[in-house]
Parts: sequence; structure tokens; C-alpha cells
Amino acid sequence: MTMDNSDVETLASAISETGANPPRRKPAAATKAAAKPAVTRGGFKVGELIVYPAHGVGEIKAIEEQVVAGFKLELFVIYFIKDKMVLKVPTPKATAVGMRKLAEPAVMKRAMETLAGRARIKRTMWSRRAQEYESKINSGDLVQVCEVVRDLYRSETQPEQSYSERQLYEAALDRVVREVAAAHDVTDTEATQLIEAQLQKSPRRTSKTAAEGERGTDEAALEAEIEGEVEEAA
Repeated sequence: MTMDNSDVETLASAISETGANPPRRKPAAATKAAAKPAVTRGGFKVGELIVYPAHGVGEIKAIEEQVVAGFKLELFVIYFIKDKMVLKVPTPKATAVGMRKLAEPAVMKRAMETLAGRARIKRTMWSRRAQEYESKINSGDLVQVCEVVRDLYRSETQPEQSYSERQLYEAALDRVVREVAAAHDVTDTEATQLIEAQLQKSPRRTSKTAAEGERGTDEAALEAEIEGEVEEAA
């Protein structure tokens, strides 16, 4: 299923204006008898979708015990469907390694606002910026990953991305798409449409202005960001 423009705007408004996540679609099984309570450890439960910093959205399939070096260890068994990979994380260390629940409505709202904001490109060597982008992508912080998507996005009127820029952009976009899709119970295609709609709201620099006054652009963006934070605090 593909959303038309009105559907995209409706979902974007629900996130941006109220900060509330739209109701999730009820699975067919919901009409049947209630299932047994899921096993929970450290605030996480079996069957729950979570975010792991280095891999993005995954599902806790089970909580199992293993004996390692003579010690009994309890582990979350997490499956990442897109990568077709299983990861086992010790339950006591899940939070310490950055595993978290899907973004709350307030965080999702900030993420959407970040996508629609002005790109903030630092005047440093690409190798250094690439490292910073990689660090943000693997931070597990949705807003930071959205910053990478925003900064590396190119509209049709802008110069094309380099190969390395494209790789980082697609990696960041994939993380955001999967979390938005999981949080709002929509398809990856629908989530991509929503993200692209937000990006298109961003004030875009032409190739000429991109070569001029980047410092002034960054300062203006920072001022706008600070004003937004002050308004939210108020």
C-alpha cells in the first residue's frame, strides 16, 4: 500500500504538531483470546520491537539461559529481519550497550522537525565528517541519525552525492525508515514517503550558496535551534 500526499501530510501532522503516535493497527490475532503475559526483563519483553545501536530495529524473540565459563547467563535473543541476523545480548547489560525501546512520541516529533530543518555542514575535511556521521548512525539516537539524513540529503536542484556520501545517507535513511515504520505500524515505503516529505520542507541551498557563507548558514540554523528549544522549555 502506498500513501498519497494527503495521507503523508496527515501522518506528518500527527507527529509534528501533537507529538502523538497514530494508533497502531491491531493484528488479526487481537480478536482472539488474550495471550499469556510476555516474559519481561529490564523493561524489555519477548515479542517487543527494540532498537540496537549498531543494527537498528530488531525483535526480541526469546529470553534464554546459557552457561558460559561455568556461569549461567541470561540473554535476550534479538532477530533483525532485514539483515536476517540473530544477536544475543546479556539481559543485565542491555541498557548499558544502548539497547532501547522505539522512540517515544516526543522524540519522534523532534526527529521529524530535524528532517525539516536546515542542513548544518561543518567546514572540515570529508574524512572527519564521515567519521562523525558514522558515529551518529551507530549511536542509536534517532534524532542524531536524522541529522545525518538531513545533512546528506540532496534535492533535484542540488549537486549529486559522492559515492561515500550516498553510502552513509542510505545507511542513515534505512535506520530512520525502519524505526518510523515500526513506531507507526506502516510499511517501509510509507515511512520513506513521510521522511521525504519532511526533507522537502527543509530550506535548501543552491550550488552557488553552498559554496558561499556556510558559516553564516550554520549560525542561523543554530540560532533557530536554540529558539526552538527555548520555546519547548517554556
